[in-house]
Amino acid sequence: MKLTKEGLEKQKQERIGEIRYNKHGSKMKIHEYIDSMNVVIKFENGYTTKNTYNAFKKEEIKNPYDKSVFNKGYIGEGKYKVSTNRVFNNIYKLWKRMMGRCYDISYINKYPTYKDCSVCEEWHNYQNFAKWHDENYYKIEGEEIHLDKDILIKGNKIYSPDTCIFVPDRINYLFIKANKSRGKYPIGVNYNKQSKKFIATCTPKYLGLFNTPEEAFEVYKNCKENLIRKIANEYKDKIPQKLYDVLINYQVEITD
Repeated sequence: MKLTKEGLEKQKQERIGEIRYNKHGSKMKIHEYIDSMNVVIKFENGYTTKNTYNAFKKEEIKNPYDKSVFNKGYIGEGKYKVSTNRVFNNIYKLWKRMMGRCYDISYINKYPTYKDCSVCEEWHNYQNFAKWHDENYYKIEGEEIHLDKDILIKGNKIYSPDTCIFVPDRINYLFIKANKSRGKYPIGVNYNKQSKKFIATCTPKYLGLFNTPEEAFEVYKNCKENLIRKIANEYKDKIPQKLYDVLINYQVEITD
C-alpha cells in the first residue's frame, strides 16, 4: 500500500538513525531516508553508499573496507574491479592467492614454508596491489610470469612493493629448493649410501661424487651461480633491470 505524504514523513523520521551490522560485522546507520528504495547508509569508518531499506534490514550492504578476504584483505575504493561479467579478474585472483598463502590456515598447514609469511598493510587493500601490478607487470611470449617475494631479498617473508617482483617461470624455477629430498645436507647435495660419498647435482646436471658435503656444495655453488648468470644474460633485455642486477650478482650460500 502506498504511503501518504504524512505516512512517508513519519516512516522517514522513524528510520533515520537506525543502526544495523552487515555480514562482516561493520556498523552502519541510515544517514538519509528518501523512501524505502532510496536510503543513504553511512558506515562507522565514514564510507557512505545508497541502497534499499530492505537490503539494509537484511544486513546485505557491502563496505569496500570490510576485511572480507581471510579476515585481512579488503577491496577498497578505486578503479580496480574484482570481476568482469561475474568472472574474477586475473589481478584479483593473484591478490587473493597471495593473501591465502599468508592467512589461509588450511593452505599454511599444507605448505608450512609459508607459516611466517605476511602481506604488508598497504597491500591488504586490493586497490593498492592492483595499481602496483599494473605498473610492474610485463609479458614474455611463451612464458608464465610469477609474483616472487624472495629473489630480490633472500629469505624474505613479506609481500610488499619493495620486496616483490615479477619473474618469468624459467627464472623462478632456478630458485625452487627441494628441502625435503636433500634432508640435512647443503643445497645441491645428497648422500649416496652405496658409495658412502656425497653427490652434487645442479638440476638436471650430475656433478660427481665427493668425500664431504662441503666439497660437493662448492662444486654445486659454482655451477649454480654460473647457470643463473647465463640465464640472466639471456633475459637481459626482457626483464626489469633490478631483477637482472640481482641475478648477475647472486651468490649461493651453504645455508640456503
